[in-house]
Formats: sequence, structure tokens, C-alpha cells
Amino acid sequence: MLDQLFEGEGAYGWSSEKILDLESRLMAPGEDEGVMLGIDDAALLLQGMAFTEVMSQEFPWIDTVRWVTDFVTEELRKHWSEEEWRSIN
Repeated sequence: MLDQLFEGEGAYGWSSEKILDLESRLMAPGEDEGVMLGIDDAALLLQGMAFTEVMSQEFPWIDTVRWVTDFVTEELRKHWSEEEWRSIN
């Protein structure tokens, strides 16, 4: 399943390079520093959260996963217009 996420026609726009770049930026800032996220970064995070939600369907904590996914989605999406979101897909 994981190989379908990163390679071939079934890829979801994820590449290990993009993921590692985002991870390094999220892990690198100091205590008082922020991280600038672009719409591509936000889309990658939301895709990962959606994947986690789908893969967590059978777990007893799925309601918590859904709540967190909904909350983060709302917080990230409000920084860009609907047209901008459509343009990246």
C-alpha cells in the first residue's frame, strides 16, 4: 500500500523528497520561531491526514482522528481562497 503513495500512476502527489523537506522545516525551528507553510505544504499535510483517517476506520479512537482532521483542515484551508485550493488539484 505505501508504495502506491509514492510511485507510479496511483501516487497521490506525495514524494519522499517533498515529505522530507516539509518534515525538516517543521522540526528545525527554534522555540520562538514559526514555520512558513505554502499551500502545497498544507495540501500535503491534509492528504496525509486524510490517509490516516481512512486507515484508522477500524480503531476505537476514530472519532478523535476525525475531529482532529476536521479541525486542522478548517484551520489550514482558511488561509487560501477556494480558487487557490482548486488550482493545486
